[in-house]
Amino acid sequence: METLYSMLTLALIFSTPIIITSIGGLFSERSGVVNIALEGLMMFGAFAGATVTVMLEPSFAGGFNWAPWIGLVVGSLTGALVSIIHAYLSVNLNADQVISGTGINLLAAGVTVYLAQIIFGQQRTDTFQRGFIKSTFPGLSEIPFIGDIFFTNIYSTVFVALILVVVAWFVIYKTAFGLRLRSTGENPHASDSMGINVAKMRYIGVILSGAFAGLGGAIMVLTQDTQYTVGSIHGTGFIALAALIFGRWKPFGLLFAGLFFGFSQILSLYSVDIPLISGLPLEFFNALPYVLTVVALVLFSSQAVGPKAAGEPYDKGKR
Repeated sequence: METLYSMLTLALIFSTPIIITSIGGLFSERSGVVNIALEGLMMFGAFAGATVTVMLEPSFAGGFNWAPWIGLVVGSLTGALVSIIHAYLSVNLNADQVISGTGINLLAAGVTVYLAQIIFGQQRTDTFQRGFIKSTFPGLSEIPFIGDIFFTNIYSTVFVALILVVVAWFVIYKTAFGLRLRSTGENPHASDSMGINVAKMRYIGVILSGAFAGLGGAIMVLTQDTQYTVGSIHGTGFIALAALIFGRWKPFGLLFAGLFFGFSQILSLYSVDIPLISGLPLEFFNALPYVLTVVALVLFSSQAVGPKAAGEPYDKGKR
């Protein structure tokens, strides 16, 4: 039973960046802009978060380590700033959104390595000393079953992801802003006729997606690694895109999809302890998250119906 509790806790930890990044993709696509750049935006956020953490940790050596929390804020802001490029190309220039996003993914690998070389003299950041530390919450950890999974030896960032899911649901479905955002992704011409600024809403959607993706990237490197390298994100942004489709563009759907993909990532760590799968090669489990991503896309992409205008440049003269 302890192995099961440990697996579920790790699944929460591994799924956190997937959930947060897919929420970012949700805001972008709900506004009508497909954001393939989530992978690259995660890389920018991860680099910025790791760099700030390395530089600030010595300042907090004698007390509470605020450095990783500041790193999360900087990572999120970096993702938001870079996403403006995608917003400008997609909204102002009516560029192909898939090509624009792919360009940012390619840009991220080169720029982050280049900046690491300038700042640290190597193609990666220096190793941060602590980053985030797992915590056990007294009292709450004593709750049967739930305490062992949610409140024992876990990162605080897991709760950030769970809170953001609820906030995203409320904003999208219970606020006037969310209604306008959804309308621009479904029927931008009707939205425009009602006085809604389609370009503004799409900019906000894309910038929010960049902020969430940058936050997801920073959380990933500060909880699952000790430094940023070009391979730190290793396809998680694309898994977040699959979770977006698998979750049918709904916040709580993204939560369960993210948990599913997070659980698939930690199977390799426990494969030797599970009799039915202990004989399978380790490479099988390393590839499993990406195989499941492809399977999920094949099985659910035809059934899942996303925003009708997602991926289509808005032309006022077109009806």
